[in-house]
Amino acid sequence: MYSPKPFPYSKVTGISDKTLEIHHDKLYVGYVNKRNEIEDKLIKADRTQANGTYSEFGELKRQESFAAAAIILHEAYFNILGGNGEPGGDLVKQIEKDFGSLEDWVTDFKACGLVARGWVVLAYDLNDGRLHNYICDAHNQGGIWGAIPVIVLDTYEHAYMIDYGSDRKAYIETFMKDLSWDEANRVFAKVAKVSLS
Repeated sequence: MYSPKPFPYSKVTGISDKTLEIHHDKLYVGYVNKRNEIEDKLIKADRTQANGTYSEFGELKRQESFAAAAIILHEAYFNILGGNGEPGGDLVKQIEKDFGSLEDWVTDFKACGLVARGWVVLAYDLNDGRLHNYICDAHNQGGIWGAIPVIVLDTYEHAYMIDYGSDRKAYIETFMKDLSWDEANRVFAKVAKVSLS
């Protein structure tokens, strides 16, 4: 069984407690609960009736990936909130190497944020050993096999509508200012160990 990770609202300055409570305590926790329910049902699902049009097993497997990816992406998103937005560390060096400059990465990441229907993921792709900004229009659509999320931005409206209305651009600016580069560097350090092994 999966357990929701707690989130200290006080560490975030640009997103209201109300938004974070709804986003974390209801939406994210709901995905955790739903994944647990799906996993329980999969134990008993009749695999002899599996087919490509419809079967209980098929639908459970489709929703399993949706809920699992929702949990992973939300945890990565919440994990890097609450910093001061000051870039630094080995991650910035890798960004400069892979994007040309930090400014070029920021421009690309923000543009991705304006077009993504669900998520922007700065991911280290083990397939080519580089960082990429990938977009996902749904939790389980757009992820790249072998790419590990480092910085994740939620662009679904629930992440910003209460605080920013339809002004997604202002929300993205706030996200960048609230980004914890220390935490992003901790994630990247783990990724670097995987890529070197």
